[in-house]
Amino acid sequence: MRISAIDAYSTYLFHQGTNYSSYRLFGAHLTSWKQKSSVRFCVWAPHARAVSVVGDFNGWDVKATPMDRAKQGIGLWVAYVPGLHEGTTYKYAIKTASGEVILKSDPYGFAAELRPNTASIVKNLHYQWHDVSWQKSRKEYDSYHNPMLIYEVHLGSWKRDASGEVMNYRDIAEPLAQYVKEMHYTHVELMPLCEYPYDGSWGYQATGYFAATSRYGSPEDFMYLVDTLHKNKIGVILDWVPGHFCKDAHGLRHFDGEPLYESGNPVLAENKDWDTMNFDYGRPEVQSFLISSACFWLEQFHLDGLRIDAVANMLYLDYGKKQGEWQANKYGG
Repeated sequence: MRISAIDAYSTYLFHQGTNYSSYRLFGAHLTSWKQKSSVRFCVWAPHARAVSVVGDFNGWDVKATPMDRAKQGIGLWVAYVPGLHEGTTYKYAIKTASGEVILKSDPYGFAAELRPNTASIVKNLHYQWHDVSWQKSRKEYDSYHNPMLIYEVHLGSWKRDASGEVMNYRDIAEPLAQYVKEMHYTHVELMPLCEYPYDGSWGYQATGYFAATSRYGSPEDFMYLVDTLHKNKIGVILDWVPGHFCKDAHGLRHFDGEPLYESGNPVLAENKDWDTMNFDYGRPEVQSFLISSACFWLEQFHLDGLRIDAVANMLYLDYGKKQGEWQANKYGG
């Protein structure tokens, strides 16, 4: 994957809310640094006093691999670590304004450990696609006038293997494609697959907006599933959840010790009905993060569309709240 330089232009777009490929700027990327194979780590943590990268590679020592403040942008931290390889587990150790050190998964990580573990994994996405004819046919497909029949699927419960275990992305690909064809569906809508910690949420309380959940295999395994469906002339839609995120300690909530992805106003930040946090859509960096996530799934995983969950929660400040529990915006709405 082509990565972005940490320069004035890419950081300007990020802070303006218009860097729609910020996953090329942030996260862990295999690259070359000072003629050595390295991993470049980059994270946004503007309230942090210090940040380091920790993992098995340095014994989770918060002092071993410090990150530097990037010369460009506001609140960006960067480190080049030679000798690391794909599959390395890591987190960011963030020293907050109060002096507390907290461990966070990478918001832009491409892969994550299998629950209950929560570390991010260095991952270079690589897959040989075989859906060229499908990609070409999309340009001619008129979704407004052609029939469309969508089959919604929760991969964890749709079908089990002979021993009763959950099937992985690859094993489920052919049976799902054949069933959908036999039933004459045109598209599959996959329930949320962004990494999430709690099985019972069905993926609607996410932590990893750039990582396909490891419950069912690797990112390449998920690509294989999409590829197989496309080869069978079946479109793929992903249920995507930009309306709220979970409160788990390793996730986005109070990412650098302060509200960052959520509003600093508790009334706006917390979703009490779902026990989750609402994104702060007025913050440009959050806009770059979420739009980049949408583009990432469409571009890197060849998805044909996104079903956006909980839109009402995103639009209406009084959604699910009683009189006196919400605050109007500057227009009174």
